[in-house]
Amino acid sequence: MSNPNPVQLTLGINLDDDAKFENFHVVEANRALLTELQNSFSMLYIWGSKDSGRTHLLQSLCHKESAAQNSTIYIPLTEIENLSPSLFEGLTALDVVCLDDVQFIIGNTEWELALFNFFNEAKVNGSSLVFAADCSPQELAISLKDLGSRLQSIPVFKLESLNDEQAIEALKFRAQQRGMELNNATAEFIYRRSNRSIDQLMELLNKLDQVSLVEKRRLTIPLVKETMGW
Repeated sequence: MSNPNPVQLTLGINLDDDAKFENFHVVEANRALLTELQNSFSMLYIWGSKDSGRTHLLQSLCHKESAAQNSTIYIPLTEIENLSPSLFEGLTALDVVCLDDVQFIIGNTEWELALFNFFNEAKVNGSSLVFAADCSPQELAISLKDLGSRLQSIPVFKLESLNDEQAIEALKFRAQQRGMELNNATAEFIYRRSNRSIDQLMELLNKLDQVSLVEKRRLTIPLVKETMGW
């Protein structure tokens, strides 16, 4: 089923270049999931809060599979208004399909039926599927009972969100990955002054990295204050 073409682009959806397994700060509670994603699997269901890193992991998997010359696609179902249930047609020809934010199509009869049929076809064809949502399959208000039973029949992993200490460590880890020196005090200052979401922390780090490089200054609290106006 391999196809080297960048299938992601057919939907106008680009992957984040920084979404790699190597950039994901792993805590012990999530280690089993990371191991599962990086080895062979058939179907998985991942659930967790918006800031837990679901999207990062799904896009990381797409990067990994693409590098291995396997065909893959990442579909954010938050874009349901710009998509059609017909998008599932032909996707079983791909090696790996990642469906993010499945909860957005639940309750829509046409979408649920299309997903149900796609699930069955993928199982027969041997495609690997990853479903991600903000709640467990048991908590999804699915109208089509057979779809609910299908999603509950596959391995389910909860992606645990990071606590404050772990989020600060994740910020330092990502800075180290970028070759930046970020000490505990500065990392904690950035975290306490931000909205504490991982997404915003990474955006802040990108901005601070650019300023640090341009001004040839170390990443310190004074530099953070000047750059962010804090």
